[in-house]
Amino acid sequence: MPQEVADLVAAAKGGDREAFDELVRVTHAATYTLAFRLTGNEDDARDVVQEAYLRAYRGLRRFRGDAQFTTWLYRITANCAATYLGKRTRARHEELDELTPVADERPEVDPAQRADLADERKRLTEALSQLPPDMRAVVVLRDVYDLPHEAIAAELGITEGAAKVRLHRARRKLRERLFPLRGEGGEEAAHAV
Repeated sequence: MPQEVADLVAAAKGGDREAFDELVRVTHAATYTLAFRLTGNEDDARDVVQEAYLRAYRGLRRFRGDAQFTTWLYRITANCAATYLGKRTRARHEELDELTPVADERPEVDPAQRADLADERKRLTEALSQLPPDMRAVVVLRDVYDLPHEAIAAELGITEGAAKVRLHRARRKLRERLFPLRGEGGEEAAHAV
C-alpha cells in the first residue's frame, strides 16, 4: 500500500477523523466507480458508497493490513452493493434507470464511430444491469478491475472455484443478451465478450 495511504490508515485507526476524511478523498473516485458499475446508476452508487465508508469507519480498528486498504474497501463496497441491490430487488419498488451512455471523447473517432461505441456501451451496461448482483460483481471485478480469480474470491468471501463458475455463467448470460441470434455456444459469440 502506498506510504501515504498507510500513514492515513494508521492515523485514522488511532482516532484521527481528518486522516479518515483524507482517506475518503483519496479513494472516493475508485470506490464510486466500483459502486456505479455494480449498481448501474448514480443514485444507488452514491448510497452504496456512503454505506461503504460508514462500514469502513466503524470497522477500521479491525483492519489488520493483511491486504491493501483499497482492496479491503472494495470488498466492503461490493458487499454493500450486493446488500443494497438485494433489498431493492425484494422491495420491487423501482426499476433500474436507463443509463445515458458516455460517448467516447477521443478526437480521432468520427461521430458515426462515436455513436456506435455509445450504443455498444449502452447495450453492455443494460445487459450487465440485468445480471444478478453476485454475477455482476464477479464480471466487474474480473473484466473491469482485472482482478485474478483468487482476489475476486477473497473480495466476495467465496471460493476460487465459485468465482470461476459465477464468471463463466455471467459471461454466458451476457452473450445470450447481447448476441441472441448467434445461438448458444457459437464460436463467434464466445470471442465477442
